[in-house]
Amino acid sequence: MSAQVYSVHAACIRGVEAQPVTVEVSVSAGMPNIVLVGMADSGVLEARLRIRCAIKSSGFSVPRASITVNLAPGDMRKTGSGLDLPIAVAILAVSGQIPLNGLDRCLFAGELALDGGVNPIRGEVAYQLLARDRSLMFVGPLSGSHVSFDGVAHEGLSNLRDIAHGVGTGLHAIRMSPTRNDCEEPLDFSDVLGQEAIKRALAVAAVGDLGVLMVGAPGSGKTMLARRMTTILPDLEAREMQDALCIHSVVGERIEGLLVGRRPFRSPHHSISAAGLVGGGRPVRPGEISLAHGGVLFLDELAEFPTHILQLLRQPLEDREVRIVRADGLYRFPCDFRLLAASNPCPCGYLGDDDVPCSCAPAAVERYRAKLGGPLMDRIDLLLDVHRPDPRVILEGAEGASSAELRETVERGRAFRSWRGLNDDEVHAKPAGSSPGDAARRFNLADDAYDALLSMAEATHLTGRGIMRLGRIARAIADMAEKPCVAAEHVMEAAVYQGRRER
Repeated sequence: MSAQVYSVHAACIRGVEAQPVTVEVSVSAGMPNIVLVGMADSGVLEARLRIRCAIKSSGFSVPRASITVNLAPGDMRKTGSGLDLPIAVAILAVSGQIPLNGLDRCLFAGELALDGGVNPIRGEVAYQLLARDRSLMFVGPLSGSHVSFDGVAHEGLSNLRDIAHGVGTGLHAIRMSPTRNDCEEPLDFSDVLGQEAIKRALAVAAVGDLGVLMVGAPGSGKTMLARRMTTILPDLEAREMQDALCIHSVVGERIEGLLVGRRPFRSPHHSISAAGLVGGGRPVRPGEISLAHGGVLFLDELAEFPTHILQLLRQPLEDREVRIVRADGLYRFPCDFRLLAASNPCPCGYLGDDDVPCSCAPAAVERYRAKLGGPLMDRIDLLLDVHRPDPRVILEGAEGASSAELRETVERGRAFRSWRGLNDDEVHAKPAGSSPGDAARRFNLADDAYDALLSMAEATHLTGRGIMRLGRIARAIADMAEKPCVAAEHVMEAAVYQGRRER
């Protein structure tokens, strides 16, 4: 028996991208078995048993011959169960059990069940984007959670037997199209009473894409405020949505909210590992900061996070991507998120409280506050004091600003910022030693605003980074008011948002 060879297009996930893989199958005389070569990990090697059972359960037969499966390129490690379907298709094709027409124009990905069923896999969005880039039809599992992309032809299989008559036979996946009402969480800023000043500060942060740290006693509403932050942000743009869908699909997270434009909100526990926060592991997967791409990363009880974990955020906050180097190469994960954090002012939580005295020793307070300092704090713009609301406000149920009202204000401010043509990336990238005069040009400071900023910088000994931080906040406040120039009142309000920051 002479050797017969056939190949199909496949892919495997590397980071948050699908990398092309060619599945080559050779059938020749010899001991009946299936041999996989091409740097396959243990999960891929287990596919041999699943493929045998799936082929038999679907009414086909496994060739009684020596089957060699090569996964090219041979220098890239292959991971995941998505190679089950392309290997099975290639075996059936080389043995003449299915038509060959159109197979060379398809990208196959799917996990096989023992009864021949084609199960969903992680990273389907990434597979579709690769198929679009290579002008191929994506053939994968028939799933109600399928997301359609423009320019990507798709055919869904519920069972391996569906391919008995070839591809292009009219099998298509259900398109996932949730509505905002189906996905909307019952969260609104109107539920938070007595914190109108903090709501305005969060709106300022949303307009200027600024980092926020809220410091206050337990029960003051810090977490409630944080969890509603995404309700005042504009919907995801097309590119942001595509990146977010790809990341969440690879990790296996739900994507219904992303599909209706809602920005992600991630709140990791302070016991999280370094790999869990920034990404890593084996295989390398994105972390919480990448899952927050386009949305909000909320760090509750900031002082409880280990210092070395917090310092890992410094580079991603500046570069807006994570670069992880491993022996098999470089991985890049996008992570353009809004940093939102909350903390108690001291270990007991009542330092500076009007009603409850602090029970902490001075040395304990200093150690606690030292954990909130350091280079990470230089990346946080607004530092807000959050006080417990008046009990009468809670009992009487006074109405405050709602998410809809704040969102409208934020959208107007961001639209005005776009109209001005302000390049935020250029401002953020400006060296820390920028002078007030340079800030006056970049932020369009009026004369009184320049005098106010200069006076404040001298009185409080602000560094160059501090001056630029104050200017960014004032500029965001002016954008909310739709004012081309920053006035002194905007600078003074911005100074209020510096809170307990050590000068």
